[in-house]
Parts: sequence; structure tokens; C-alpha cells
Amino acid sequence: MTNSAPRIARPVDHLVLPTADLDIAGTRLDKLGFTVAPVGKHPFGTENVCVFFGDGSFLEFLAIGQREICEEEARAGNVFVARDQAYRFRNGSDGFSALVMGSLDAEADHRAFVKCGISAGSVLNFSRPFLTPDGRHDMAGFRLAFAADLRAPDAFFFTCQRVNIPKVDRTALQTHPNGAVSLREIVLSEVNPTDFQYLLQEVLNQRDVNAHSFGMDLQAANANISVLTPQGLRSFFGIETSETERGLRLHAFVLAVPDLAAVESRLTHNDIPFEKSGSRLIVHKAPGQGAAIAFEAL
Repeated sequence: MTNSAPRIARPVDHLVLPTADLDIAGTRLDKLGFTVAPVGKHPFGTENVCVFFGDGSFLEFLAIGQREICEEEARAGNVFVARDQAYRFRNGSDGFSALVMGSLDAEADHRAFVKCGISAGSVLNFSRPFLTPDGRHDMAGFRLAFAADLRAPDAFFFTCQRVNIPKVDRTALQTHPNGAVSLREIVLSEVNPTDFQYLLQEVLNQRDVNAHSFGMDLQAANANISVLTPQGLRSFFGIETSETERGLRLHAFVLAVPDLAAVESRLTHNDIPFEKSGSRLIVHKAPGQGAAIAFEAL
């Protein structure tokens, strides 16, 4: 007897965006109109600054804090650090390396990924100090389960279970001068998107796929995951990518804002180049910003 219970799609938890320098990333994010959280340090040598949204998702700008510790952790089997090192080696230090889904049980996710043949390695458990906007300290705990495809070395995926959630009011960190309130879409590319349909279905825990002439879409619980052909990526986002090189790549994300005109005014005032594409304002990647960011009205 098969289990016919419907799947419940996972939500996007956060995006991992490698950067060479957190100060450069922070300055760029400030000019874009984001409120940036204080620097967080991981016990395995990396550090980050994050941008939190009201829907519970966030952006993680990740830098190498202590290279020797990172290298030691990677050799010891830390998938998060090893994948970050591989990404930087192949793509440089500013980029967009991972899509992270929320989870209530990362251990169960790991077992499912192993069964499906997409596990990227062992579960990672860790905690790190968390500094609130008013200067108070707490500990945040996480459990990660990894998935990947050897055909796509420049993108990886994991689920993130928040084992200990600091009891703090994040309202100040979730309030941005540009008005951004949530992630609306995450954009990847591949010459033949449906070659990676199975991988993404398992990562999202979502069977439904909308295939179209420019690629395919899958719905996470809180955002659309769009995998576009090179032509589709160029048409919708003005981003050029190889017409022949294979493998999934993460390129851009779309944020919902209440007032697009206000975003345009801020970008203009801060001398941030952007382009208008339909109902979106697109800011292409730059030092400290390894992915294109599109703003779209609610």
C-alpha cells in the first residue's frame, strides 16, 4: 500500500550569497535600502551579515572569517564549508551559491535525500551567538540537511531546521527603508531546466511543475522557484549566461515592495544603476552583491 498523503511544500528559509568582504556587502546593502543585521560568526570559520524579511525568510551574505578553520572543517566533512570553498574556487568570492528551505525535521529530510539519491553529505548541527538590535545576546541553533546533483557543481540546496529560535523582537531588523517585505521569486538557469525537475521537486517537497517555453516553475510555500533557459533569463531579467554550459546556476531573486516608485527614487539618489523590465526594477550584481535583485510591487 503506497502512501498517498499530499505533500506540503517547504518554504524558502534563506539564500546564501558568498561575498569577499562583509563591509563592502554591508555598504552595498545600505545603499540599496536594506537594514543589515550585526555580523554573525559561525563556529566553523565563516561569518555573515543578514537581511531579514517579515515573512520569516532572509538573505545571508557569507564571508570567510578564519580560513584555517574553514579548511580544517571542510576536510572533516562539513558540507556547508566545503561547498562554499568549491563555489568560490570556481566562481569567485561574490555570488549566489545556495537555496535553503525551511524544515521542521532536518534528520527526516536527510533520510529522504539519501533514499532519493540526492544527499550531499552528513547533517550539520551548530549554534552561534545572536546579537539583538538593542545589544542583548542569545544563542541560535540550526540543523542542516544537504542535497545536490553532481551535474550542477555551482548550486547546492539544504533544509534548515531552527532548533533554537532566539526570543527577540526582530521588527527593527525586518523594517527596510526600501520597503522590502518578502521574497517573491528565486531565479535559476539551465539549458534544459526539466533535467533538474526531480532534484527540485524533492528539495521543495513539491510535485507540481509548470513547464513552459522559457523553462519551468515550482511553487515553494512562500515563493516561486523559476528555472529559466538562457533565453528566458535574458528576456525576463536581462542576464546573460552560457547557451551551452550545463548545470543549475542561481542568478537572481525578486523582492516584494509596497512602493516601487520609492525604490526607484532611492536607487537614483544613491547612484545605483538599475533597469526597468515590465513591472520590475532590476539591480544587476556588483561588488558585495553577487546576485541580481529585482523589486516588484505588492
